[in-house]
Amino acid sequence: MYVPFENLPEESRIWIYQSNRKFSDAEFSEIEKDLELFLNGWAAHGTSLEASYQLKYNRFIIIAVNQEVQAATGCSIDASVVFIQSLEQKYGVDLLDKMNVTFKLGEHIAHKPLIDFKKMVKDKAVTENTIVFNNLINNIQEYNESWEVPAADSWHSRFF
Repeated sequence: MYVPFENLPEESRIWIYQSNRKFSDAEFSEIEKDLELFLNGWAAHGTSLEASYQLKYNRFIIIAVNQEVQAATGCSIDASVVFIQSLEQKYGVDLLDKMNVTFKLGEHIAHKPLIDFKKMVKDKAVTENTIVFNNLINNIQEYNESWEVPAADSWHSRFF
């Protein structure tokens, strides 16, 4: 069952999917409708999941579940991955490749394969102060506090 994102507790589990390209506003509008439809029917062992989403920077899809009401289980998580794969096919994007890095270059959001990001570090094109998106976070509290952080404060720090 879809609920507004701000109504979910900070302990709610999240999954962040980053696109390898920017979505158009029209695409994001369609994705928003598809997400609400999916979340309204999303269940674990026959029990509706209290879930929500956020769309950020025309590039990120964030899905959240209130685990206190009903925990997402293997089958329900699989269903969400199938949904994300359907978006990949529909829009010709990659949302599941975790070997890419998304970061800010001024006001621009850049998306690079990890190997290219490492080269940018070596060439000093990005620094420890570059804002990166830490998509490995697990809940809304971490999302609010640690999603957009300087590279020095995330898992990316090992490249410096």
